[in-house]
Amino acid sequence: MRGWGVRHKASSVSPGDKNFSMPIVQQLGELFLGALPTVLLILIFYFILKSLFFKPLLAVMAEREARTIGAQKAAADAQAAASLKVNQYKEALKKARAEAYAGQEAARKTLLDERAEVLKQARARSSAEVTTAKERIADEFAAARRDVEAGVSELAAEIAARVLQPAAGPSREAR
Repeated sequence: MRGWGVRHKASSVSPGDKNFSMPIVQQLGELFLGALPTVLLILIFYFILKSLFFKPLLAVMAEREARTIGAQKAAADAQAAASLKVNQYKEALKKARAEAYAGQEAARKTLLDERAEVLKQARARSSAEVTTAKERIADEFAAARRDVEAGVSELAAEIAARVLQPAAGPSREAR
């Protein structure tokens, strides 16, 4: 087959000869002529592969890239929406907690006010009872004093009579 191998002709040409360049050019021409079918086959395979394999492959890869970018964008949008929802949830939860704490604080204040009122009423009642008891004790003390004062002159007269009375017989006889 022509062109598939390099043929070497035995020549007796030396490198310093003028005729030396002629066989080299001729050999190069034969080499190019022998390589021409290979180059044509490679070009034919290139165009066939380009149209049947690489073009559809590149189209599929471009579509895949577009879908990937679209999916990434959709994921980023979904993540942003989820982040927004989480922030809204946190704000709503914070607001609900604040309202609950405000309600608890209002209930606590109401209970403390009621407790203070009950304590105030209890103190007023106990103060009134203490005042009433003091007045009753003072009245009883005054009544007892009047009784004692009324009976003091009588009692003093009786004591004086007994002390001043001569001692009766049995006690003198015993002496």
